[in-house]
Amino acid sequence: MASAFALGPFVVPLQSLMLAFAGTVALIAGWLAGRRDGVGIARVLLDMFVAGMAAARLAFVIEWFELYRAAPWTMLDIRDGGFTAWAGVAAALATAAWLAWRKAPLRKPLAVGVACGAVTWTLLAMLPSPPDSRALPAVPLVTLDGAQGSVAALAAGAPTVVNLWATWCPPCLREMPVLAEAQQREAGVRFLFVNQGEDRGVVDRFVATRFPELRGVLLDPDSALGREVGAPGLPTTLFYDAGGRLAEAHVGPLSRASLAARLNAVRGRRGAVN
Repeated sequence: MASAFALGPFVVPLQSLMLAFAGTVALIAGWLAGRRDGVGIARVLLDMFVAGMAAARLAFVIEWFELYRAAPWTMLDIRDGGFTAWAGVAAALATAAWLAWRKAPLRKPLAVGVACGAVTWTLLAMLPSPPDSRALPAVPLVTLDGAQGSVAALAAGAPTVVNLWATWCPPCLREMPVLAEAQQREAGVRFLFVNQGEDRGVVDRFVATRFPELRGVLLDPDSALGREVGAPGLPTTLFYDAGGRLAEAHVGPLSRASLAARLNAVRGRRGAVN
């Protein structure tokens, strides 16, 4: 699961790194195209980025407003990964077009930079993921009752959400009520909560005290599943479709809206997110 990378204590989404690289290519290409006339596009690219991010977030919030209504301050918490890509791209391009219309010297270097950045992003997005990272993992796990199991066996042909978590992880605990609520509501989706690196007693007491209604809790005392899927940090949530293929992956806490969007995506409906 190459959806994010760990840089020291920080977890950086892969798409953020791709965007930064594509932006750097666009900046260099635009500088080369405009250096004879002394025209740079750094400020324009920054304006495009800000406009695109704001529009992508706003479109996502509007689409899932009912789920944000109960806690409106969470609309500003972009850590849930809730963005609508097409709205962001449209806003960024509209910003570029408007600035180029106002300032003729920008047109050539901006066109060259945006084109090179877009090609770079497309090529990066086309790079294949490792095949073994996209199938349901068969790593041996243990239930709280001591029975043996695995994600591959427990999925049983249904869309499956696999949450990697630990009791010492504050973001894990922050998103746990959202996942527990969805488990009660989504009868056609399997939710598996795979604890990373803790013993049965700790996990059993935590679940019994905090989330007694939680089902599908599994133990992975050696964190083997996290290594198998390449999880860079906790919480990591994987979304597999009914065919056992990885459709979505998210590092960090999920909100009700971002979880709902990813569930729709894994079931082949509208609402896919970045």
